[in-house]
Amino acid sequence: MTTPISNRYEFVLLYDVENGNPNGDPDAGNMPRIDPETGYGIVTDVCLKRKVRNFVEMMQGDAAGYRIYIKEGIPLNANHKEAYIAVGLEPGKKASVEGVAKAREWMCKNFFDIRTFGAVLMVGDNCGQVRGPIQINFSRSIDPIVQQEVTITRLTVTREEEAEKERTMGRKHIIPYGLYRAEGYISAKLANDPTKGTGFSEEDLKLVWDALVNMFEHDHSAARGKMAARKLFIFKHDSDLGNAPSHKLFELVDVKKNEGAVAPRKFGDYTVKAPKPGKLEGFDGVELIEKL
Repeated sequence: MTTPISNRYEFVLLYDVENGNPNGDPDAGNMPRIDPETGYGIVTDVCLKRKVRNFVEMMQGDAAGYRIYIKEGIPLNANHKEAYIAVGLEPGKKASVEGVAKAREWMCKNFFDIRTFGAVLMVGDNCGQVRGPIQINFSRSIDPIVQQEVTITRLTVTREEEAEKERTMGRKHIIPYGLYRAEGYISAKLANDPTKGTGFSEEDLKLVWDALVNMFEHDHSAARGKMAARKLFIFKHDSDLGNAPSHKLFELVDVKKNEGAVAPRKFGDYTVKAPKPGKLEGFDGVELIEKL
């Protein structure tokens, strides 16, 4: 962690899934999430943030400044208590405004995902509230998806009293193919503001780009099938407040199904159109960077 970022960014991530479930819906029997009105597939922001957290934890472990706040098996309030002790506050007692600010600063400094995505730290020992500089929209598939339920056979049983059955049946929920688009925002002001900033740095930003490109490579499972990041377009502004509306920049990246590809089954069934990398014509102070 060094100097906080001083440029605003937006990004467009294209990724696909083949014969897998990118994000199951627990309210629908873990079927792939779908917009019931249009049939388009949906992947939540929480799902992608989890993959970023997992990648960072895999790369950094528990290195100073790169711990993960939201992780399995660790009560969140235990981290709050640690922060209070570290800054000289007494756990279990109400802290002053200045004390809460010190605890918040300690949490941002030590936990990568708080510094990046923000968090509400007011339960238990109050460490304040953090607005993270990076926010990601729900992903949506380029075309409507087809949810499939595949029956599978397991040549064993779970309980001893079922031994005579010899085998059990199960189900997997997949989509044959789907190309998804996620859009995200990175606010320099929420990183470098003297009082509200998280300290999110250029080194942190590089790690986020690496995570978006590589997170699926370290998240393979039978349930998720074949998932891969296909394109990452980054819009870099030459100021912290930005030089163009984000929606206008997002519109520059156009993804269309190829003529004749009635039921797409691969990334090559689509055409992706975007300006050439470099300074954008008509958008002074904005540069396009293509990572994939």
